[in-house]
Amino acid sequence: MGDRRIPEGWRECKLGEVLCENGYIRGPFGSSLRRGEMKNYGIPVYEQKNVINNERYFRFFINEEKFQELSRFQVKTDDLIISCSGTIGKISIINEDDPKGIISQALLILRPDIEKIELMFLYYFLSSKKGFELLTQASHGSVQVNIAERKVVESIPILLPPLPEQRAIASVLSSLDDKIDLLNRENQTLEQMAEAIFRQWFIEEADEKWEEGKLKNLIDFEKGKKPEETFELQMPGLVPQILIETFDDGNVMYSKPDGMVISNENDILIVMDGASSGRVEIGFSGIVGSTIGLFRKRSDFPYSLFLYYFLKSKEDYIREHTTGSAIPHADKALILNLDVKFSNIACVKKFELIAEDLFEKIKNNRSQIRTLEKLRDTLLPKLMSGEVRVKL
Repeated sequence: MGDRRIPEGWRECKLGEVLCENGYIRGPFGSSLRRGEMKNYGIPVYEQKNVINNERYFRFFINEEKFQELSRFQVKTDDLIISCSGTIGKISIINEDDPKGIISQALLILRPDIEKIELMFLYYFLSSKKGFELLTQASHGSVQVNIAERKVVESIPILLPPLPEQRAIASVLSSLDDKIDLLNRENQTLEQMAEAIFRQWFIEEADEKWEEGKLKNLIDFEKGKKPEETFELQMPGLVPQILIETFDDGNVMYSKPDGMVISNENDILIVMDGASSGRVEIGFSGIVGSTIGLFRKRSDFPYSLFLYYFLKSKEDYIREHTTGSAIPHADKALILNLDVKFSNIACVKKFELIAEDLFEKIKNNRSQIRTLEKLRDTLLPKLMSGEVRVKL
């Protein structure tokens, strides 16, 4: 914390002081949970993608006997689960309605003592730039970065106000996140409307007489590239892993780095490597990272939203056919050889117009989300340091 003045009524402490007894739990060693022991149903195993994307779509499960054997790795309500390998420092909260399960090797549970620290205050502290830097500075590993051992993480310093002020600070930040969440849920509804129309027109009403072709004949593919280390970039909060950064961050207009793959908002992006392999997105402009595949419409078939919703309809299929035992990889050949069929081009054009109208609303919501995120990210460090105080 340095010599900076501590706000009146606040105190300095270490992270370990505000955790429950045994409140630091790293996932089981690989030898304790082998891939061959995984099931297609049962008790879920929380993976990195469940944290990175803050979602509860599970790929792997264990039976009750294995769950009892590994019960010390069970998630509980109000746990913070943190990604600690590869994409480190991402955080998700276990809520009451989340299914019981255990964490994988690549996750960490932090279990706060709610009599000492407000759950959401700790969440926002660790989500702040400062908190993230402390977590990542406390890491090691020359090939793949990992969160450090328990004693190092538990020594992370926290500036702690009294509980009522912690709750007030968390409430201010949560109100912004609630607005962001509302807009995200509205976007999900708009997405679902477009997906439902696509499914009805091109899947449920599909006819065997329709002509069929390969996706590779309608679209171009390019794999993203790792940016130069000297080119300072950040990942947007809305879609983790998809883009590294847009050129205009509100202050600085970046020039295009040589050799980088650049996306525009009509390009389709698929996570090709890592925990989120198979995830499909559209509508983001910027530099495409090395784990991402860019799929671009051709001039002779300029229907990017049709292609996007086609690939969305195949998302589960792509996920189920990822390769790689340690790090999942989406199969480029499998994607490009997917069969695409439709009755006639007029139907595709009609769908594209409907989807464009819905997607315009999605883009407007995304713009509002970015504005709210900037406001939250500006306020967060000021509230956490006591530079801005909340009236109780």
